[in-house]
Amino acid sequence: MLKTESGGALSGIRVIDASRVLGGPIAGQILGDHGAEVIKVEGPAGDDTRQWGPPYLGRNSAYFSGANRNKKGVTLDLASETGRSRFFAMLETADVLIENFKESTLKKWGIDVSGFTERFPRLVHCRVSGFGSTGPYGGLPAYDTAMQALCGLMSVNGDHSTGPLRVGLPIVDMTTGLNAVIGVLLALQNRERTGMGQLVETTLYANALSMLHPHAPNYFATGRCPAPTGNAHPNIYPYDSYPTANGHIYLAVGNDAQFGLFCRRLGLDELPSDPRFSTNPSRSVNRAALKALLEAALKPEDGRSLALELMRIGVPCAPVNTVEDALCDPHTRHAGLVVELEDEYKGLASPISLSRTPATYRHAPPALAAIEKEEA
Repeated sequence: MLKTESGGALSGIRVIDASRVLGGPIAGQILGDHGAEVIKVEGPAGDDTRQWGPPYLGRNSAYFSGANRNKKGVTLDLASETGRSRFFAMLETADVLIENFKESTLKKWGIDVSGFTERFPRLVHCRVSGFGSTGPYGGLPAYDTAMQALCGLMSVNGDHSTGPLRVGLPIVDMTTGLNAVIGVLLALQNRERTGMGQLVETTLYANALSMLHPHAPNYFATGRCPAPTGNAHPNIYPYDSYPTANGHIYLAVGNDAQFGLFCRRLGLDELPSDPRFSTNPSRSVNRAALKALLEAALKPEDGRSLALELMRIGVPCAPVNTVEDALCDPHTRHAGLVVELEDEYKGLASPISLSRTPATYRHAPPALAAIEKEEA
């Protein structure tokens, strides 16, 4: 049996997380889950999301709790010379700084965006911002849903009856946090070779645009602006939701072999040889006719049983679950994807599985510490 190390892959890395809301804090939590010592620095009023309740998980808002596990807490008044002095003293022993300060705030402190790495050459400075510091929108404020609107994500979500819809979770912030971690790890790897840190910057704007697949390549190929397609995939069919006798299922047929297996299970053996449906391009073009045939065949089926049966024969399919269904699913429990800690904390586990240095869950999210006092 392979021996595991209890410290985590990032044991020995010290992170100062001075970010707020979600993109930066999610990045700090991921680093903390994998062994880094993460110290969350907050102003006297605390991270904005401490007030984003109810509901609450113990002493913190549920929203704050979802992004601030495995962190110690320090409260500093960075508007004061004393607070800034202590903050810079903390950076002297830090490997990584995560922050999303306004650029105007940095200027008040007498530094520019590159000032942290100039003062601390080995520091990996991870900056999360809305638009970056330059360009037509440089320095402007940004929140997740506004970026979904600005960058076209809302325009392809929903259908013609609903109009544009926000994705029902903060996908831009969360993707920004993931790419911030990737950037930090790349910079730490480079520091191993060069001894030098660097500025890592990722923006909500760039991350929102980066998720426009396959809509951006479709536009580049055709010059036609993508339209919302509801639950259906714009390039593949059948890749859509369908009603059954006991709820909706989502069918995700990615190739002709899967389509053949699916049709045989439903007794629609003639469809794979029908020229309208024999290949994905033909099925995609003739999706309206195919949808009507499949809806009629699926309507009397037990959707949950059928979805599992289709998966077992090699056809990707799933029941359309609620959040409660997903969190209580036997596979969620089997994979250990829900974490429980002290202070009534419950959260989602890291989705990254490492054989020797698995993620560990050591600290519930910190309460707001007293001014200039570090919580153990």
